[in-house]
Amino acid sequence: MSTWANLGLQDSTSPLMEQLTFFHDHALLILVMITVLVGYLMFMLFFNSYTNRFLLHGQTIEVIWTILPAFVLLFIAFPSLRLLYLLDEINEPIITLKTIGHQWYWSYEYSDFLNIEFDSYMIPTNELNLDGFRLLDVDNRVVLPTNAQIRILVTAADVIHSWTVPTLGVKVDATPGRLNQTSFMINRPGLFFGQCSEICGANHSFMPIVIESIPVNHFIKWISHMSNA
Repeated sequence: MSTWANLGLQDSTSPLMEQLTFFHDHALLILVMITVLVGYLMFMLFFNSYTNRFLLHGQTIEVIWTILPAFVLLFIAFPSLRLLYLLDEINEPIITLKTIGHQWYWSYEYSDFLNIEFDSYMIPTNELNLDGFRLLDVDNRVVLPTNAQIRILVTAADVIHSWTVPTLGVKVDATPGRLNQTSFMINRPGLFFGQCSEICGANHSFMPIVIESIPVNHFIKWISHMSNA
């Protein structure tokens, strides 16, 4: 069961990822139907002995197998376009988080508050606690509130990186000299892991992302503590 679970998508923690999962299942269902139909037709062609030596053309069937795939593509294209617009939509944010990619770590700034910024490095294996996650845990986690619209601004200081958290459905390129943005909302508390998805150098595999989602009242206490520290 665990092997099959690893082949699928991670459990969604944002409305956008839920929509991405629905579209994945929708497209996969259409592909399975086409595969079964074509496989059945090929099987029947291999194992029947019917011939028609007077057959020169079949205009009707040619029209059918031209128009039918076009309708199938429309059933995939319309949900895909809708999803693209949803992913690009920026709602009124409650919190803005600025992320800066370095070789090979991340820096974070809470733009709505004064002097709340820190670097986030991967914890080496020899320093990891027994309950830690190897090659995924960091010394400073990104703390964000649940059920709040969050805007993230992403850039890089040296080379191209990619800030990616699969369970949120977020993947934003961090490009030097350019500020990219996206928004998301976390709908449940927990720890969510990601990694740089752009091959950015020798230690590309060692700059993970950890988001800790907590209730809003706990987030306010954390922000107050960070401001007074």
